[in-house]
Amino acid sequence: MKAVHFGAGNIGRGFIGEILAANNFEITFIDVNETIIDALKARQGYTIELADESQEQIHIEHVTGLNNAKEPEAVIQAIAEADILTTAIGPNILPHIAELIAKGLEARQQYPDKPAIDVIACENMIGGSTFLKSEVQKYVADWSALEATVGFPDAAVDRIVPLQHHEDPLFVQVEPFCEWVIQESGMKSSIHLQGVHYVADLEPYIERKLFSVNTGHATVAYTGALQGYQTIDEAMQDHLVVIQLKSVLEETGRLLIEKWAFDPEEHERYIEKIIQRFKNKHISDAITRVARTPVRKLGTEERFIRPVLELEKRNMQPDHLYETIGMIFNYKDPEDEQSQQLQALLDEKSLPEVIAEITGLQDEDMIETIRQNIEKYAYVAA
Repeated sequence: MKAVHFGAGNIGRGFIGEILAANNFEITFIDVNETIIDALKARQGYTIELADESQEQIHIEHVTGLNNAKEPEAVIQAIAEADILTTAIGPNILPHIAELIAKGLEARQQYPDKPAIDVIACENMIGGSTFLKSEVQKYVADWSALEATVGFPDAAVDRIVPLQHHEDPLFVQVEPFCEWVIQESGMKSSIHLQGVHYVADLEPYIERKLFSVNTGHATVAYTGALQGYQTIDEAMQDHLVVIQLKSVLEETGRLLIEKWAFDPEEHERYIEKIIQRFKNKHISDAITRVARTPVRKLGTEERFIRPVLELEKRNMQPDHLYETIGMIFNYKDPEDEQSQQLQALLDEKSLPEVIAEITGLQDEDMIETIRQNIEKYAYVAA
């Protein structure tokens, strides 16, 4: 069987590629990184190393690469022949690959006996595949011709793959833990991957990951940055950072249990596993990587404001989430465009104005609570 995967970066090779290879797929990676694509073409294999005591190495074979900027026709043909199509390219890049995917799906019509195909966006966003479908449809002349044989099931993915640099451009280190969940209702293909969890309703799992892993990871980053730490594992050695993390996850945990009826004991074990993942001394994940794009992370539907809104609606006080939001507004990274954008706004406008603009909040009491927490941590950050 053949797979086409957009995004030959560390997550694509170290997570999605590993699972596809374990399910006996030949994988064509699509990317504009010439170094990686040329290496994939030449070697047709690469090595993954688990970041734990074992340092187990997994060799992935039967792979190649295509440069979508230079070889669009070859990419279209690869999609036409594929049995599954996946992405791990970044939410902002999905619209840029939509036209190529559309042409590839239309080209599949030259193979009338070809089984149905699923297009799965494995991105750090809610409704990634649904969003990609809406972008692809813009370039399809007759969607009704594809409707029955092309699925866009939404997915949730979770694996820490830190920024890393190796002499071998294809070598990648990943944490041992991984989770890939797919919503069955959006599927058109009969392919079920081993190592993937299929569910009837994906939303509880997406929110559990977003409000636990993403909220928690960012909490460690911003709390650690305030204390002057450089990496996540270094920050996790600080008792105060861990206390803030646990307090935030207790608040989001109350929401998830109340909203989705997760078993409290099972969720507690899930949280403890997350904490141990962040403590992994074999993964030196830069705080600047996890804390980047603070404006996006303060969005209305994102990992802090959304749980705050839902907790407030249920009369459950999110004190520690408010604290972390105060830290984010005080985060300064001269290398991060959004950090600089945020600080510029704070210099130009009043705090309540900036809070409302960045978070989308209108409730005056919530804005005032955030203002108090920003001022509370401004002294520490100075």
